[in-house]
Amino acid sequence: MNKSLVVNNKIYIETYGCQMNVADSETVAGIMDLNDYEIALTIDGADVIIINTCSVRENAEKKIWNRLDFIKSIKRKNKNIVVGIIGCMAQRIGVKMLEHPVVDFVAGPDAYRDLPELINNSYLNKKYCNTDFNIKETYSGITQKKQSNEDISGFIAITRGCDNFCSYCIVPYTRGRERSADYNDIISEVKKLKQNNFKELTLLGQNVNSYYFEDNKNKVNFPSLIEMVAITAPEIRIRFTTSHPKDLSDELIDVIARNKNICNHIHLPVQSGSNKILERMNRKYTREWYLNRINVIKSKIPDIGLSSDIFCGFSGETEDDFQQTLNLMEDVCYDMAYMFKYSERPGTFAAKSLCDDVPEDVKKERLNRMIHLQNKISLKKNKADIGKTFEVLVEGFSKRSDNMLFGRTEQNKVVVFPCLNKKRGDTVMVKIKEASSATLKGDIINS
Repeated sequence: MNKSLVVNNKIYIETYGCQMNVADSETVAGIMDLNDYEIALTIDGADVIIINTCSVRENAEKKIWNRLDFIKSIKRKNKNIVVGIIGCMAQRIGVKMLEHPVVDFVAGPDAYRDLPELINNSYLNKKYCNTDFNIKETYSGITQKKQSNEDISGFIAITRGCDNFCSYCIVPYTRGRERSADYNDIISEVKKLKQNNFKELTLLGQNVNSYYFEDNKNKVNFPSLIEMVAITAPEIRIRFTTSHPKDLSDELIDVIARNKNICNHIHLPVQSGSNKILERMNRKYTREWYLNRINVIKSKIPDIGLSSDIFCGFSGETEDDFQQTLNLMEDVCYDMAYMFKYSERPGTFAAKSLCDDVPEDVKKERLNRMIHLQNKISLKKNKADIGKTFEVLVEGFSKRSDNMLFGRTEQNKVVVFPCLNKKRGDTVMVKIKEASSATLKGDIINS
């Protein structure tokens, strides 16, 4: 590549969406670092701006269009700035994104190794779009580069793509078919995080439970992988997301129960409590199977933290179907949940074949009821923690006061407490004295 075409080789990466996108941005930063680019921490002074996009929900895409309108003013002042769109929205919309006057190149999730070439072509006034799928691409050999020296939590993508084809979901069409990274690469990345004094890491995938990699030495599934990770870095907290209920095995539950540094928290998206709706969603499990998994988890890990993704208003959902979702929420008693109303995503099976027949006002009303119920459950669960003591990893200062710190328990609950000369990355024991539906508040003990 002719680097002289780029003025200072400063690249700014802006990330939208889920933790998987954060990990992808770190992979992109690693690729650009290998090509002698300097990662800029702010947009000011950058020669190249890359926006890593999400396409799971309509609002996520609206944010990108609004951001591009803002960047238009930056590019007006400096016409030499190159702007690229990568990620799921880039994959879904493809070459049409080049019609926006700001956008110089577009790259899908499997095309990040080609970014240096795409940038170079942009300096030659050539607009390019690369949204080719590559079923073999796991970015093996690329070291993720953290964009802040203050990071204490790292992400490692262990799978890419998805084979489940839930009828409402765009992911298989934007990230391709599922493939698993080499466990040797994953363990190498874990060792690097350990050497750099990271305190927590999260294993990522659209469905981590279906991870499987085989070589001439080992056959490694997800339970054996996460135990390998836990043993490799016993002083680091281990988390994982996302789990698909159909693949959540007793073996994995046992591994979590016997490894102290694997956090007692499972995010298990249910989406709906109605078997009829689950079938229309193509979720491949029933309400009964899901509740069985929850019961096994609770029996083997009594202090587990549980969270979920749930949405209302999917095609064909009646009031009775929705009531079954509310009843399931009460049965499980999630500590927290991400809740949404259904919005049709172009390109999915649901958009092509199922009628979006629940009126918008009904969707909004059901969502409000869902949120109200979850807030009630979360408050009850959090109040039950008053008087208990938790190990908390300090993440930084509270938004409301520089005299207070915040961190998370291994159950993934947010705790706020006085500083007492503690800092980001410290692990402290906190006794809980107050609780709201979203936050615990307490005091450090044995300091």
